[in-house]
Amino acid sequence: MKRTLEPHELIERSIIKKFRKTIWNPFTLAVRQYQLIQPGDKIAVCISGGKDSMLMAKLMQLLQRYSEVPFEVVFLVMDPGYNEINRNKIKSNAALLHIPITVFETNIFDVANNSDKSPCYLCARMRRGHLYKKAQELGCVTGPKQLGVFGASYLYPVFLRLGIICASAG
Repeated sequence: MKRTLEPHELIERSIIKKFRKTIWNPFTLAVRQYQLIQPGDKIAVCISGGKDSMLMAKLMQLLQRYSEVPFEVVFLVMDPGYNEINRNKIKSNAALLHIPITVFETNIFDVANNSDKSPCYLCARMRRGHLYKKAQELGCVTGPKQLGVFGASYLYPVFLRLGIICASAG
């Protein structure tokens, strides 16, 4: 009798099989080609709750499972002042996907909304600062150390947009 797969297992299978050519292979190729992950790295994947960061979290989770390179990964959710509904939605989606998240709170929305400066600019800068600080507290050394010139100029902004902070143990 055929085993019924859980939702997270169906998603993982889909990434590996259905989206192998369009997502999984290019992702793993970039990681290998630019040596983005070294043995002993601890990587913080920052999850906003959107589809890009949730996909990146699953990709990193699968990579950790199947990679020959041993590394750690932590999944961060920064709450900049979400309402209860939005925060719970992120938590329930992470639970559905079996992504063990670490949530931490900030007052970014309050500060940005009460400033004379552009709230979007201020919010973006503050979010990055809080995420880097939390990643460092958890032992993730942030920065594009191992990306090289091409990686730092091309791949690093893409990975940042998708919610990954590259970390190096050395």
